[in-house]
Amino acid sequence: MTSTPRATTPRVALVTGGSGGIGKAVVERLAADGFALAVHYAGNKAKAEALVEEITASGGQAVAVGGDVADEQEMEAAFDAVETAFGGVDVVINTAGIMVLAPIAELNLDDLDRMHRTNIRGTFVVAQQAARRVRRGGAIINVSTSVTRTQLPGYGAYVASKAAAQSISLILARELRGKDITVNTVAPGPVATPLFLEGKDEATVARFAQATPLERLGEPRDVAESVAFLAGPARWVNGQVLYTNGGLA
Repeated sequence: MTSTPRATTPRVALVTGGSGGIGKAVVERLAADGFALAVHYAGNKAKAEALVEEITASGGQAVAVGGDVADEQEMEAAFDAVETAFGGVDVVINTAGIMVLAPIAELNLDDLDRMHRTNIRGTFVVAQQAARRVRRGGAIINVSTSVTRTQLPGYGAYVASKAAAQSISLILARELRGKDITVNTVAPGPVATPLFLEGKDEATVARFAQATPLERLGEPRDVAESVAFLAGPARWVNGQVLYTNGGLA
């Protein structure tokens, strides 16, 4: 764990997968809103620590915490580290996930198991810790995909895992009745991240860009705006899926 001294502790957010892609944009957006940040990483400690240094150099507060989201002991330790650093956790945003694309008839089942371990078990483990730890007035936000509605060929296994993440969120929102904690899911459309762009040629990327009425790919910061809304002022939005996709059907 890398940490910096703090004076007054603002609201505290833990972002899993926070060192890159959508997670990094979420960390930067919440830091701008004055949150103290726990930047979670699974394998790239250097990237997480570099982001922590950027935040603290700008006057913010941040720590880096590691761990496999699907390992309950490692995530319990990560939450412990955040509480030690900042005194508690107010918001948990789970952006950690992996994506392997192939037709259902052709998908390697080892890839199915890998995706389900991170995207389903990982979501459940993080949600379980968040349900136990997040303070009153807090928020839990999972990240899914708009492909649960668009049903694109090749996405079957990935969508199955993300649909499960949505369901976990919807049920948890009801289970936390009376605790003043909101639980929602953000479902992005095509976003220009390494996860999305990997393996796609220029023509394919261009088709995705033209699929939305805004005629562009989303940027990580577009998703971060929706997350910031749910993490902060959106106290009457609960048990919902927010499709952040530029108008994609």
